[in-house]
Amino acid sequence: MAGIILHIDVNSAFLSWSAIRLLESGSTVDLREIPAIVGGDQKTRHGIVVAKSIPAKRYGIHTADTVASAFRKCPTLVSVPPDHTYYREKSEELMDLLRSICPRIQQVSVDECFMDYEPIKNKFSSPEACGRYICDTVFQQLKFTVNVGISDRKILAKMASDFEKPNKVHTLYATEIQEKLWPLPIGELHMCGKSSAATLRAMGIRTIGDLAQTDPDVISARMKSHGVMLWQYANGIDDREVITEPREVKSIGNSTTLTNDAVTREDALPVLKRLADSVSRRLKKHEFLAGQVTVEIKYATFRSVSHQAALSSPSDSEKVLYENACLLFDELWDGTPVRLLGVRATRLSGIGEPVQMNLFDYQRELDEKKKTEERHQKQEAKDRKKEKLAKAIASLEGKYGRGIVRSAGDKKQY
Repeated sequence: MAGIILHIDVNSAFLSWSAIRLLESGSTVDLREIPAIVGGDQKTRHGIVVAKSIPAKRYGIHTADTVASAFRKCPTLVSVPPDHTYYREKSEELMDLLRSICPRIQQVSVDECFMDYEPIKNKFSSPEACGRYICDTVFQQLKFTVNVGISDRKILAKMASDFEKPNKVHTLYATEIQEKLWPLPIGELHMCGKSSAATLRAMGIRTIGDLAQTDPDVISARMKSHGVMLWQYANGIDDREVITEPREVKSIGNSTTLTNDAVTREDALPVLKRLADSVSRRLKKHEFLAGQVTVEIKYATFRSVSHQAALSSPSDSEKVLYENACLLFDELWDGTPVRLLGVRATRLSGIGEPVQMNLFDYQRELDEKKKTEERHQKQEAKDRKKEKLAKAIASLEGKYGRGIVRSAGDKKQY
């Protein structure tokens, strides 16, 4: 038998994580237990459904439905906006926990990963026992549920984790596909979207088994390489292994879509502070220093702008990141209401790693430092002028009475 692979998938990840966030904030209602969705705006009912609870699914609500359509199906539906910064935090907690069980995992999205069973097979009586241990441990420690699919093929492990939910362990070995996979409707095959399913049904292919037993040349003639891939998946043909080589990290950042548009600088600064703190924590966790900070703004008009600045020396300090993020925000913001804010650390180096600087880097940092100093000097000069003016006005009003000094454009007579 080929090596055993587990696929771990969070049940309704965004909905579950939003539910936990609200419960942590004092809510007495668990979104997972009522008809609820993540996505769009409850007041305007704009946008699409990003995630749904199991009770919402019973009303026929599907991911990618419009929010307006979801409310027509269930008028008592509860809708919450997504919080991607918090989702990334929960994803990191999950992956850290899973790596403590087995270091050989391959994360494929924010809420799912593959795990190689081989290194830990002596710790469990069976792969199913390992899967049950993962489900129970995640729920006990992180308060949300996962499904675990088990197979000797990656694609089949992925398909198994999509079986009955939530908090379930399912197997789908190559020897089980005729019994468990082939009777399913063709639209349930991984990577078979609505268009592909419609094309296959037009060819008389109704189930995954129908596709598996069709001549692959016929499928290729109609659907090219994508059709061949679907035929292979239907037959459980997949020799991919769990890849655990870490990718080179080029940046660490967070962004968040605001519940209400930021219309003043004072609205934006607390958000920048939270983002800078989050980026700082992740830099420290992974033992990186940032050499450059980038701030992104997406306006309510959906126009996006960004700007970056080099740090005088590499840092993981939340204070340094926040101060530079504020300066960049001041340079970028044109007064238009802000829909999204993002802070990203780039030009990363390991802690203790020597930092090589070329002449261009050095000159750029000098230029950035000079610009920052000039901004501060201009602001200080403005503040001094305002202070002198305020003192002069106060002196005149103390001598001649209030209203003796007025704006040149003020026509009011005293």
